[in-house]
Amino acid sequence: MEQAKVILLKFIVCLIAFSIGLDLFFDATLTDIISFSVTTTVATYILADRILLPRIGQGNTLMAEFLLTYTIVWLFGSILLHGYLQIAWGSAISAVIITAGEVYIHKFLAKHLPSASNREGVPSHPGTTPKLRFVTEFAEDEDPTKRK
Repeated sequence: MEQAKVILLKFIVCLIAFSIGLDLFFDATLTDIISFSVTTTVATYILADRILLPRIGQGNTLMAEFLLTYTIVWLFGSILLHGYLQIAWGSAISAVIITAGEVYIHKFLAKHLPSASNREGVPSHPGTTPKLRFVTEFAEDEDPTKRK
């Protein structure tokens, strides 16, 4: 049930952001706003909140969500929207508003779903290192000229 609240909260933040970024300053239809909101909500929830947030932390996830939102609006905006000025400023304004809203969504996730923000809870697969760490091994080599 908490996951549904998070998805609904993300969708509402996206609706507000795209209404401001695309419709308030420029001329976008309601269909454009809803389609951008659904696409961004699904993509950021799956990629950022479920995959990246437990592994790389909140600050890096916010940067990734900003870039993801900006890219989604830029790519789909070039298909659906007509003006390049609308695409450029609309994606920047929307991405900033959504990233600001994601700060509160991540706090909600950390408060209500401790497993979502728990970096230690990332499942470890055989043959991989947890939390994207790099492993260095140190060994002492034997000198062939010295015999014991």
